Amino acid sequence: MPGSKDYYEILGVDRDADQCTIKRAFLKKARTVHPDVSDDPHAEEKFKELNEAYSVLSDEQKRANYDRFGTADGPGGSGFVDLNDIFGMGMDDIFSSFFGGGRAQAGGQARRRRGRDMAITLTITLEEAALGCVKTVSYDRLAPCEDCHGTGCAEGAQETQCPRCHGTGYITTMQRSIFGQIQSTSPCPECGGEGTVIDHPCDMCDGQGRTPTHEKIDIEVPAGIASGRQLRVRGYGEAGFRGEESGDLLVTVVVEEHERFQRSGDDLLCAVTVSIAQAALGCQVIVPGIMPDETIPFDIPAGTQFGDTVVAEEFGMPRMDGTTRGRAIAQVRVEVPRKLSGEARELLERYAAAMGEAVAPKRSVGERIRDAIDDMID
Repeated sequence: MPGSKDYYEILGVDRDADQCTIKRAFLKKARTVHPDVSDDPHAEEKFKELNEAYSVLSDEQKRANYDRFGTADGPGGSGFVDLNDIFGMGMDDIFSSFFGGGRAQAGGQARRRRGRDMAITLTITLEEAALGCVKTVSYDRLAPCEDCHGTGCAEGAQETQCPRCHGTGYITTMQRSIFGQIQSTSPCPECGGEGTVIDHPCDMCDGQGRTPTHEKIDIEVPAGIASGRQLRVRGYGEAGFRGEESGDLLVTVVVEEHERFQRSGDDLLCAVTVSIAQAALGCQVIVPGIMPDETIPFDIPAGTQFGDTVVAEEFGMPRMDGTTRGRAIAQVRVEVPRKLSGEARELLERYAAAMGEAVAPKRSVGERIRDAIDDMID
């Protein structure tokens, strides 16, 4: 792979390294190069490169493409895809939260124990919204540590009362001022406000019980979902501190615009085109529906005017309760021919005469001959 980055070298692992080894190497290096903990002026650049390597090697398909073609997307691919561009949150944000979660926070606030909710956006087609679907999404989060199962303790370690705050999680300090002594209370810096300390923290998570992870899960999208609706996936947000409850993943669904249908609630709006004769005499127009192999029969009554609407019941979007469907509503467009054959013009002239309507003067023989020749050429 001449000229390309060697992701294995960046992480410091062998080419046959398993996923656990890759994750350990990533976390170990990230703790030294992340901008939140490193004074290196190039820390941000180094962390992005490290994150890029991990994003590829932690994904089986991307890793296979990289091993074979030198890029994560295979031959002709662009390589690394930054999840921050897709979901608005990348591994850098996750690590900032990870480092912040290991200490008492500024301003005297204790660390957050329950994991925070997270949010991503999922884009689907109108057909997928009509049928319902299962979509696989990838995102970054703080997940329960696989080594310690979320406890934060290494094997054989013990969690004991903090000797500095004696288990209260807070310390009280006294300061002299011109107004006398001032007493203040803040989270204990030794235990971070927990009241307990671990004698041998887990190497993988540094005692937090959670680690930055690239997560991949299946999202079940119900039939009939509308754009802007949120799906809540319990327990797949940020993991809690040392086994506390995880937050939820909030998935906002965005339904793409469709080339033929416009959605209005559970109804589907479209347009159908008919001729003058079809509008005057009535007809049936068949158009493809939103479901697979479905057709919608629109009955056009005699005397339909341009802009009138016709309705086909139960051909719209499924309702979320799964009982019925909305309507398919078509706006009728009457198409006036730009060019008439001699026979067609004569019939229309006879119709106009019968109705007492004034029309353009009758054409000369030469004009009719030209039209006849044009008809033969066409």
